Amino acid sequence: MAMSTKLSVAIHILSLIEIGPPDRVNSELIASSVNTNPVVVRRLMSKLKKAGLIHTSRGATQTYLLKKPEDISLYDIYEAVELDHEVFNIHQNPNPNCLVGANIQTALEEQYTKVQHSMESELKEIVLSDVIHQIKQQET
Repeated sequence: MAMSTKLSVAIHILSLIEIGPPDRVNSELIASSVNTNPVVVRRLMSKLKKAGLIHTSRGATQTYLLKKPEDISLYDIYEAVELDHEVFNIHQNPNPNCLVGANIQTALEEQYTKVQHSMESELKEIVLSDVIHQIKQQET
């Protein structure tokens, strides 16, 4: 029951596009950095492109950010790649003849909604340039 890694991989992709060698950043290079299949990278890059965050082109490698890293929030990235925006899922079909089973979904839904809104607010406050800065600091 792990959470999706799409957000962290998408942040990885965007960071590499910004930091990496501009003429060599393609799905194969990114996939080797993420340590995943290039198909996974291409799918996420397609979503990032549709969201207006990156430009990609076939043939001559021209992949770059369409916005400055300080203008891309982690929420923007989350919104682009996470189709199901629910971080927490509630198990289905609990026993309706049990006090807990009959009421757990309603009780958890309210709590999970509060946590979800809190998380989204935090993601809106962090920008890609914050992550890139932290990555570059590790280099020294």
